[in-house]
Amino acid sequence: MPFISITLIEGRPEEKVKEVIKNVTKVVSETLDAPKENIRVVVTEVPKTHWGIAGTPVSDMPRK
Repeated sequence: MPFISITLIEGRPEEKVKEVIKNVTKVVSETLDAPKENIRVVVTEVPKTHWGIAGTPVSDMPRK
């Protein structure tokens, strides 16, 4: 049973998280010839204050 864990910075719309779950399930199912019913996807969202890049929390970085 494939188990996929995805970690994202919080803030994406719920529809986008659902879309990534659907698309990852499809790709893994097709690639591994596994029934989609056997595939598990867990999305963990991390607060921007808890995600650092080059020693700086994302919450303190200018938006691009």
